[in-house]
Formats: sequence, C-alpha cells, structure tokens
Amino acid sequence: MGPTTDPHNTTGDTLSRVLAACRSERAATARFSLTAPWALRSEGVEGLLIRLGAGAPCWLQVDGLAPQPLGEGDIALLPSGVAHIVASDPALSPQPIQPLIAAHMRGRHGEHPLCFAHGGGGAATELYSLHLWVPAAVLAPVLRRLPPLLLLRQAESPTHALLALSMRALVDDTLRQRPGWQLSANRMADLLLVHVLREWLGQAQDPHAAWWRGLDDMRIARAVALMQEEPARPWTVDALARACGLSRTVFTERFRALMGQSPMDHLVAQRMALAARLLRERRRDLWSVAEAVGYGSDKAFARAFQRHMGATPAAWLRGAD
Repeated sequence: MGPTTDPHNTTGDTLSRVLAACRSERAATARFSLTAPWALRSEGVEGLLIRLGAGAPCWLQVDGLAPQPLGEGDIALLPSGVAHIVASDPALSPQPIQPLIAAHMRGRHGEHPLCFAHGGGGAATELYSLHLWVPAAVLAPVLRRLPPLLLLRQAESPTHALLALSMRALVDDTLRQRPGWQLSANRMADLLLVHVLREWLGQAQDPHAAWWRGLDDMRIARAVALMQEEPARPWTVDALARACGLSRTVFTERFRALMGQSPMDHLVAQRMALAARLLRERRRDLWSVAEAVGYGSDKAFARAFQRHMGATPAAWLRGAD
C-alpha cells in the first residue's frame, strides 16, 4: 500500500532533507557603498552568492543572460557563484572587483566583514553581499536543478521584504563584529538560503523549478527522502519501487521523468555529495567514509568516487583546499 502522507508535507520534509547537505562551511559578508557611475565585474566564486540592493537601483548581469534590474530590497541568488557584472548602468564598461576586495580585505577572506566605498559620486546604492562556502561537490545535485540567477522582488511579496530586512540585519550585525558574530553569520546565512530558495520555488515558473516541484509526487518524494536518509543502505530499483508502492517499470519511468535521471544515478550523486562533505570535515578515515555511503571497501569507494568526481578522494581533497 502506498504512503498516505500529505504530499505538501512530504515535499516540505524532502526539501529540508535535500537542502540539509547544503550547509556552509563559512560565510563572508560585505557591504559596498557605490555611487554612480560604477560597474564591477566578478569572475565568480566557489560556493554561492546572495546579493541585496538598497538605495538607487542597479543592474546585475550573469554571463550569457540579459541584465536584470536590482531595486530597493530585491534579492539575487547566484547558486553557483558564476561570473557576473553589477553596475549603475548596464552600458558601462566594468572594472574587476577583485582588486578592490583585495585592497580592503583584512586577513583571510571571510575572517572579517568587507566594507568599502566606490564610484563617481552620483546616485548612491548599497549592495549587501553574502558569500557562502558550500563545496561544489556537495551542491552539485542541487545546483544543476537551478538557473544561474534567482531573483526575489521585494514588491512582489511581504515575505520577500522580510527576507531583505533579515539579510540587511545579518550583514550590519557582522560589521559590528560582536562576540560570536562569525558563528551567527554562518547559521543565519544557511537559514536565509533555505528561505530564499523556498520563496523562489513558490513563485517560479522557470522550468528549472520543475525538479523541485516534482517532489509534489509523494511517491517519488518518498524515494528521494529514503535515499537521502539512508545512503548506505544497499538500495536497488526494486526495493525503492516497493517502498513507494509502485511497480519497477512505473517507478523508474516516473522517477526519470520528474528527476531527469535514473534512481541509481540519483543515489550515486547523493552518496558522493555526502562523501565529499565527510572528506572535507576530515573527521573520518577513508574506510569510515566508504562505509557511511554504502561501499564495502575503501578501494571500491575510491573507484566510484573517481568515476563520479574525476579524481581520487586524496587528489580531490588536495584540490578542494
């Protein structure tokens, strides 16, 4: 007999489980005071970026996409930290932002909030930024389901306005650097990310959101949740289909249609995302990581990891530092 859980509750629980792997290792905050004319280009970052506009409107353009206005209280999420331009006028030629960041940064990036002024003295824009370090391997199963730029317009929802206030308060609080500010920033940034994604999914007509809304199919959502909760279990397509109350054929076809991949490919992606996080934490040896993600030996795990990630665990970890 199939599950009887309310599909909306199932979806919500599954969304939480999917996003649980997206915990940031650290978060860097910044506030840029910009006066027109100005145009800055970022070559992209590891992890993801959240930007909030305040004051005079500005423009944000991701490579290959049309410029998008960023008005008072609008939030932009760049899930994979891709290269982009922010400018008072999209027609301006941008200058690299990295030299400005390097000139005003103290210590390692993220050890202190970043704050600087730049521009020609015209209309003033405050650009608030959050940079969350979430390893690419951990985010990969999620990132490929999202567009390079997500936008929340403050005018479209009272909830969006509250999120904008929360982000502004988060950045302003870090600038005061009171005791515990780094831990607070990390925790609040993770929560903000979850809320931004949830709001975007609730409003988006973008086809990228279809995968997430596919979790409204409570039987497929159950399969996703089971793989997320018990990645080390020796799952087979037959076992997952039985757990969802579907035949193997119907389950496989429905899973692929909604998720864009086979159940076993999804399982491997989930296992490797977890393995990458455990390796980065450096709290387990290779055998215990292998066991945690369902492999009977460290050699079998290392081979699977190399096939999926393109490098051995040791080589990948060196490159991830």
